[in-house]
Amino acid sequence: MAERKLIAVTGATGAQGGGLVRAILDDEEGRFAARAVTRNADSPAAQELARRGAEVVEADLDDRGALARAFDGAWGAYCVTFFWNHFSPDTELAHARNLADAAAAAGVRHVIWSTLEDTRRWVPLADPRLPTLMERYKVPHFDAKGEADAFFDQRGIPTTYLLTSYYWENLLTNGPRPGDDGVLTLALPMGDARLPGIAAEDIGRCALGVFRRGDELVGRRVGIAGEHLSGGEMAAALSRALGRAVRYHAMPPDTYRSLGFPGAADLGNMFQFKRDFEADYRAVRDVRFARSLNPRLQGFDAWLAANAQRIQTG
Repeated sequence: MAERKLIAVTGATGAQGGGLVRAILDDEEGRFAARAVTRNADSPAAQELARRGAEVVEADLDDRGALARAFDGAWGAYCVTFFWNHFSPDTELAHARNLADAAAAAGVRHVIWSTLEDTRRWVPLADPRLPTLMERYKVPHFDAKGEADAFFDQRGIPTTYLLTSYYWENLLTNGPRPGDDGVLTLALPMGDARLPGIAAEDIGRCALGVFRRGDELVGRRVGIAGEHLSGGEMAAALSRALGRAVRYHAMPPDTYRSLGFPGAADLGNMFQFKRDFEADYRAVRDVRFARSLNPRLQGFDAWLAANAQRIQTG
């Protein structure tokens, strides 16, 4: 058998990176080996990956040198940043720059950069349709990732730009809640627009599909989703899975932005962007393409069949 190509995976104990490491380890063809890059190699999640056969190495996204060492000898690298750990676009950009520099220094042959749209291309800062946040952003956690695309391009790194979708796992803790009348209500500021969603584990499987295609997808922006559903369709599926009526409430974005939890304004703007620019946002997230990368791709009903009992409705 030919020597397996090594893929270094950042965020290896998180949703995206962990899914990719597991997909590599489970791949019957065995074309790739996994190097799990994590801040804490002694964590239970990291130790479980090591037990299953991954090489586990420590590196922090703040440490460009440690990242370069983690990428050394790797054919591929999966690069992802963690905005919700710090809520800082500046930190996000610094981490992305370190990842790009490390990949370039290590001579990585194929990088997947987990990115998102820079919404300022649709809604300039002077446009009042979305409030401007932190003086420079419309949707900070989107815009910083989109802005960081340039780091990989400018360094000439062979890169696939992977656009992910709404994790259905968000519903486990932020799903339907009882309304004043006791009826479970799914409140999203999406109007009647359809929301592309995906099971987090399928992101890793799709990423493996990108790596398996080699140079074919280098230089391309590709999006993935398991299904595109309106809020009403999601509520109907939740009703079937939970055995309780769930209704959809199209919350106004201004109301969502005012909820007061950390990141509420960012997320309110995000949902409004997805609603107002539905055609553009959905067009790149092709379910058929995602299934071609990952034949095991789950739709929402399949995800609910495995996870409905975990959804907190209290």
